[in-house]
Amino acid sequence: MKHLTVIAAIIAYSGTTLAQVPGGVIPPTAAGGFGVATDHELATKAAEAMLQRGGNAVDAAVAASFTLSVVRPFACGIGGGGFMVIYLPGTAGVVQTAVNYRETCPAAIKPDTFSEPGLPARASEFGGLAVATPGTVKGLLYVLEKYGTLPRDVVFAPAIAAAEDGFVADAAYIRSKTELLEQFSPASGGREKFGFVWTTLLGKGELASGDRIRNLGHGKALRLIASEGADVFYGGEIAAAIVSSVQRTGGRLSREDLALYKVSETPPLLGSAFGRTVLTMPPPSSGGVALLQILGMMERSSIKPQELKSSDPAYLFSLVEAMKFAFADRAFYMADPAFVPVPTERLLSAAYIDSRMKIMPKGRTEGIGYYTINENGEQLVPDGGTSHISVVDSRGGAVACTETINLAFGSLVEAEGFGFILNNQMDDFTTSAAPNAFGLTQSKRNAPEGGKRPLSSMTPTVVLKSGSVEMVSGGAGGPRIISGTVQTVLNRLIFDMRAGECVASPRVHHQWKPSELQVEDRLMKRYNGLPVSQWLEKFGHRVKRTSAVAGVNVVVVSQDTVEAAADDRRGGVATPHLRRNQEAQPPKELK
Repeated sequence: MKHLTVIAAIIAYSGTTLAQVPGGVIPPTAAGGFGVATDHELATKAAEAMLQRGGNAVDAAVAASFTLSVVRPFACGIGGGGFMVIYLPGTAGVVQTAVNYRETCPAAIKPDTFSEPGLPARASEFGGLAVATPGTVKGLLYVLEKYGTLPRDVVFAPAIAAAEDGFVADAAYIRSKTELLEQFSPASGGREKFGFVWTTLLGKGELASGDRIRNLGHGKALRLIASEGADVFYGGEIAAAIVSSVQRTGGRLSREDLALYKVSETPPLLGSAFGRTVLTMPPPSSGGVALLQILGMMERSSIKPQELKSSDPAYLFSLVEAMKFAFADRAFYMADPAFVPVPTERLLSAAYIDSRMKIMPKGRTEGIGYYTINENGEQLVPDGGTSHISVVDSRGGAVACTETINLAFGSLVEAEGFGFILNNQMDDFTTSAAPNAFGLTQSKRNAPEGGKRPLSSMTPTVVLKSGSVEMVSGGAGGPRIISGTVQTVLNRLIFDMRAGECVASPRVHHQWKPSELQVEDRLMKRYNGLPVSQWLEKFGHRVKRTSAVAGVNVVVVSQDTVEAAADDRRGGVATPHLRRNQEAQPPKELK
């Protein structure tokens, strides 16, 4: 399972112009409340602490992200990368941008590298060859400097405290530990090769819920970055440790790869559906395109919310068919647009969405090949840990950000002496003809190439209604991020659910290949005498039960309230909802 951490924060400013008091202290928000939802209590508190100091949405999100690097090492961190969508109105106009700090392929890795003889099994998942050039540190410091208001030492303080004072392993941490233990069987060699993970992060397999974990090396890394900035990570002593650790475990990442890493800033994808404007992430994230395609198809469907619920088989049938079309397009077209043409505009055009609706199955699903018919009726031929930050303020500003290290505990390779785990993002490239760790079939357009960013399912999303932020959503769970995020958004746009309902409602997932429909256990209730799963089987689906389809944290803004909801599927923590014009209470003291 791909692990992602989701932060959803709603932040309301007072009438004070934050740009006039950078790094200063202003009163708690008086014009409206704020809400924060993350996958961990300490990250939620970190974001709240920034807001109470007068920081803005970016400050809060960055503080939460660095804290999650410590307390969610199986999910995200400074050894990974991510995407951020920003929408911030101000006196000089509206900032509307997408920041891409996704990891990049090392220059020495070629399209056929993972086919070379003699490589260890699962080389794209474990060990140094799985590591792509990390982008999180440069990306977060880029947005903090350009759009934040607080100094680095203030923003880093909660994360440093979590590393040095320690944090308590919770149920989500223990679940990830358990999933990983097979890689550390006595015969695997993992205990020797990845000793830091085995000893410090897994407690030699004996770590239990409630045990305290201290990571002084991570604290050292964070102190250096807070003091010296991104240069120490991409060219200083941390860079040296990263390269040494990667190459010692069979990888090819170089000092030059780190030195040449760049953050990319582009306009976000803009779409409209159900009378709202939707801002989301452009390629190499596939999530934004897929989300807007699904929203477009669902808007054109015959769904009548006054007659159906989100768990009704008729609604789910339409939703799943839209998913199958979107995931088929993902497999054929999506890649890094800096390296190959990606027809984003065409795939999101009204004419293209209309063409999907013309062939939308009625009453029974179709086989895999059906969903690869293009708009001209021609059959296409195949070619072979994450975090989300969302921020909204009472003046209409918003930030949505998703980050990852890919699989649980990434590549298992520590940047030696600095206590953070490096990603295994190379598995998100098309490294062979076989599906990747998530069962995704992807095009050769997504093959590894120096400097290229791998395809992603991350879907940071901001929804605007009448020019004001209504919702921020994003999720964790590999390709299930797309399904989980789009369902929470539809729960709001179609069924007008509150934040808690948007998150708690049962979900489904279909990614076109393999031909199976994942249905959450919580959807096993009866409809007209039969379990919902049996209705879906009557539609021709091969149903597979699952405990969770993604973990999604959302914030919903209505006329009277700001509500944050963290997903219980991930053990997240959210602030209580606040009525607008209600003063937020300061968080408990952070050490």
